[in-house]
Amino acid sequence: MKRLACLVLTAAFLILQVLCLAPPANAATQQVMMRDYAYGPAALTVRAGDTVTWMQHDQAPHDVVTTSAPVAFRSPQLSAGQSWSYTFTKPGTYSYYCSVHPDMRATVTVLAAETPTKHPSPTPSKQTTARPTASSPPSSTSPPTSSSAAPVSETSAAAAPVTQEAAATGSSLDPMLLVAGVVTAVAVLCLLLVGSRPGG
Repeated sequence: MKRLACLVLTAAFLILQVLCLAPPANAATQQVMMRDYAYGPAALTVRAGDTVTWMQHDQAPHDVVTTSAPVAFRSPQLSAGQSWSYTFTKPGTYSYYCSVHPDMRATVTVLAAETPTKHPSPTPSKQTTARPTASSPPSSTSPPTSSSAAPVSETSAAAAPVTQEAAATGSSLDPMLLVAGVVTAVAVLCLLLVGSRPGG
């Protein structure tokens, strides 16, 4: 019975290791240096899922505290040679400063995670044909040629971000994560079968 419990715990550990340690598909790591009482770069652009690491090179302590952000965060005070990392998950502009030295200010702009551009292109054309009918009441007050051209261009420009948001919220699995899951499942099954043998 102890052997079976040990095998189950080992299997659970392997599953957790695969799930927790698998890196996101396109995640990147950026660095911001704290040097000479300034953040460098002062403006950084990353994608959702990317990690930013702040490296402290000054003798005076510094920290990272958001002043305006979609998600607030605060680092511990960092001494020379220390670093702190944060993974951005929500798009938006994150303004931050050092609470010890309030003149130290910078921003991180987080863009939505990259999505395939092949799938969103057919959808805007469908939405473009649906939108002019909704904007037809304003066209009755204006000449038909000028008003029908303007809503179509506005609609196609507005439809693209909506489509990209829908694609960003759709779940896509990394193929390597699927393979790791299958391998782990087979290993767990084998461990359970070996552990449940009466003579073992």
